[in-house]
Amino acid sequence: MEPLRIHTGTVYPLNRTNVDTDQIIPKQFLKRIERQGFGQFLFYNWRFDDEGNERKDFSLNDPKYKNVSILVSGDNFGCGSSREHAPWAIQDFGFKVIIAPGFADIFKNNCIKTGILPLQLKEEQVQEIMKKAQSESYHMTINLEEQTASDENGLNYSFEIAPYSKEILINGWDEIGVTLTYDDKIVLYENTRLSS
Repeated sequence: MEPLRIHTGTVYPLNRTNVDTDQIIPKQFLKRIERQGFGQFLFYNWRFDDEGNERKDFSLNDPKYKNVSILVSGDNFGCGSSREHAPWAIQDFGFKVIIAPGFADIFKNNCIKTGILPLQLKEEQVQEIMKKAQSESYHMTINLEEQTASDENGLNYSFEIAPYSKEILINGWDEIGVTLTYDDKIVLYENTRLSS
């Protein structure tokens, strides 16, 4: 995983609550075994019609949201099934941060394991960001080290994150990477065990 310390990017507003994992990536696209290649299917039933053509009425298809990397959405984002493919699709599409008032627990944990920051803010703060992103090409800077979300016009929100999750994201560690931080102790144990 890539370390995530400070990220500046364009914000995409998805003004919907209870976005479930089947809406994030429908079940018919879960056949791959590797993590790559799922981004093309992100929000598939909203982005495309029955013939596979882009829907003009879904905002993510608007050219102004090309190359977005911060997703802001309504409460209870990532509810539904626990499929890991949902954060894989979000990341493969190019998103590094998701801002919402609340997340489903399993989805939130899967995001952190994938290297995505699930950033929780108050409802009114999320709505303020949503409004700005809907009206213009809007950029934010997420500073995970300082735990702030800001823009160049003076908006500055603090957010909370569990210390373990913060450490994982800042260092770009997956679960194997965390284990390898104990490499010296593992080697010592193995050497001691073999010599006895």
